[in-house]
Amino acid sequence: MQVRGAVFDGPHRPLRIELLELDAPGPGEVLVRMVASGVCHSDLHVIDGEWSRAPGIVLGHEGAGVVEALGPGVPTRPEGEPVGGSAGLRVGDLVVLAWTAPCGRCTACRGGEAWVCTAPRGTGYRLSPEHLRMRRTDGTPIGTYAGIGTWAERQVVAAEAAVPIDPATSPEIAALIGCAVTTGVGAAMDTARVRPGESVVVIGAGGVGVSVVMGAALAGASPILAIDTAPANLAVARAAGATHTVISTGDDEGLRAAILAIVPGGADHALEAIGLTRTIELAVELIRPGGTATLVGMTPQGERAGIDVYRFVEEGKRLLGSNYGSAVPAIAFPRIARLYAAGRLPLDLLVTERIELDGIEGALEAMRRRDGLRRVVRFD
Repeated sequence: MQVRGAVFDGPHRPLRIELLELDAPGPGEVLVRMVASGVCHSDLHVIDGEWSRAPGIVLGHEGAGVVEALGPGVPTRPEGEPVGGSAGLRVGDLVVLAWTAPCGRCTACRGGEAWVCTAPRGTGYRLSPEHLRMRRTDGTPIGTYAGIGTWAERQVVAAEAAVPIDPATSPEIAALIGCAVTTGVGAAMDTARVRPGESVVVIGAGGVGVSVVMGAALAGASPILAIDTAPANLAVARAAGATHTVISTGDDEGLRAAILAIVPGGADHALEAIGLTRTIELAVELIRPGGTATLVGMTPQGERAGIDVYRFVEEGKRLLGSNYGSAVPAIAFPRIARLYAAGRLPLDLLVTERIELDGIEGALEAMRRRDGLRRVVRFD
């Protein structure tokens, strides 16, 4: 079949919205009709040349869709069995796509750490012959970013990457569960393991940072401080559960003083959700002795941050890396959808604007300006 998709042909080049040929799903795969996809900073890292990725791929890694066909060997959920009642998929399921399709067999998966699976299905952007399902009309192979390439009208993905959730979940929210929400909420609750009454500083109030705030609030943290350069983002963070907001003007000394006036001696937790070496170093400085700094934001490749090692060790601080919010997608996605449905996660706050596929370049420019939290592509 033919579908439209946004193709990355190399850094610093405009994306091309092209008509592409998509094959039927092979063994262990599913065909998904996309309903929504977020525009995430990880895609911008690729487009701006900060992360090295193969050209000739459909970008997008934060999306949701409806299952249209099951390939051979895909487990089928019994008819009438609700989502979550047993494993398996059915045609018509609303699924959130995970940008890692855990194999279930490696040491990490067996240890409950699917987010660092060493052999996820569909790796290499599905450009290898056994995974290739998409081509240009002239036959040129086209891969899919993170194995899911959500900036296309339809996509073939590994069945493990398609996680069914409550079909009543809105398409925009389902899409954002696929990356920003899971990454942020999980960083607070599952990586940092914030406990009730602990103090939390969140550096960066974009889509992921505000999701961190929601996770900290859900965990019962207090106070929760959000830091950003954009007053509008901080207003959203406060609506999401932040008890205090602090504007960053580039004066790090003044920023430290403002934060320490609220949490004397330092916070129990600082979570960095931007991906800048300066703010990573700041996160370590803002925690109390024995506190935990959790790195959530992603820097350009190859960048290094520095810490005062003597002081870090002397004060018994901890530094954690949070990949995908330490999530097992098959467990985390339905759980987050249930929390949203119960009114415990105000995820609608994250959606700045709904756009069409042709509006992606404008959404990327808005992200460069730090304008808003998340633009979401709607496909229907």
